[in-house]
Amino acid sequence: MYDKAYKLLAKQEKISNSKAKELIDRGLVRANGKKILIARGEIKENTKFTVKKLANIDIIFQDDDILAINKPAYMTTDEIQKKYEDYFLLNRLDKETSGVMLFAKNEEFQKKAIKEFKENRVYKEYVAIVEGKVIDEIVVDKPILTIKNKGVAKSKIDKKGKPATTTIYPMFVEGHKSKIKVVIDTGRTHQIRVHLNHLGFPIIGDNIYGKTNPNVNRVLLHSKITKIFDYVFEAPEPKEFRVFDFN
Repeated sequence: MYDKAYKLLAKQEKISNSKAKELIDRGLVRANGKKILIARGEIKENTKFTVKKLANIDIIFQDDDILAINKPAYMTTDEIQKKYEDYFLLNRLDKETSGVMLFAKNEEFQKKAIKEFKENRVYKEYVAIVEGKVIDEIVVDKPILTIKNKGVAKSKIDKKGKPATTTIYPMFVEGHKSKIKVVIDTGRTHQIRVHLNHLGFPIIGDNIYGKTNPNVNRVLLHSKITKIFDYVFEAPEPKEFRVFDFN
């Protein structure tokens, strides 16, 4: 017998159907070693699920002008913003991307910070784990065009797009996978994911621009270091970036 995944999860975890659907939509639920992608998908009634716990939001630093947090994976920028609705959001991260997010605490600082971002004077360093062997430093200077359809954004390299520069530094290689440092001068939607896929090094776990990996819950991309004005903020790498345990 089969039933919808979210209904079976709700029964197993003794939670509401809506809560079960939310957990699946976040990418937190696995069964038979694979991430459940569709909450309404039919699955065997005797399926046993495992549910990953959502990490806490950690405050990295704050003063009278700025708040820096370590965003956990599986939370959207809009959800984070609601938790700090008295402050002004300065940068966005994709739902599955973790790491440094910044808020201005007053309008005067917000205006100055936005100018820094617009003039590409903010240092943004990421770490990613990708398919393929990255052994050389690579600079990608390709314009990115973002198209929104029904509220969902998707980007591609296109001469009609906005300028985007990404620099890739090799860290180490294991088998046919690499850990890399990525520095972006600009901040286009999905810039790193699009540029890396263009090079033939898709980020592991990227089901949109790369390929589905059933052994990985999330896009393995983390915003590690951000520098603005005299501030330097660093978010520790999540444990999944410290070992290659997804063969």
